[in-house]
Amino acid sequence: MSFFGEFKAFAMKGNVIDLAVGIVIGAAFGKIVNSLVEAIIMPIVGILIGKVDFKGLMIKVGDAEIKYGMFIQSIVEFVIIAFAIFLVVKAINRMNKKEEPAPAEPVLSTQEKLLIEIRDELKKK
Repeated sequence: MSFFGEFKAFAMKGNVIDLAVGIVIGAAFGKIVNSLVEAIIMPIVGILIGKVDFKGLMIKVGDAEIKYGMFIQSIVEFVIIAFAIFLVVKAINRMNKKEEPAPAEPVLSTQEKLLIEIRDELKKK
């Protein structure tokens, strides 16, 4: 098989295509969460802790600006994304959970059956 034939076989495997779709959806989901955090959650958090705009929080060191407010916002975004992914994975696992069949009764030999009968008779006495 030629190099390009091998590459085509690799690229067309289901896992590679699923991964590509996951990356695209993940990027779009990240943008949605980013918008949610920036436009809704962080302003509410800012109001609750004293009208703080997290994007504006920074420390100036010489000419450099250490924007720790943007870092806090990124942490909040990460926590929300991680929680959402956790919920999705948990739901998928719940749907994929297969009921385990009840264990089959063991097949007993004639000797084992006789021993069980003897045991039961001895219990009665």
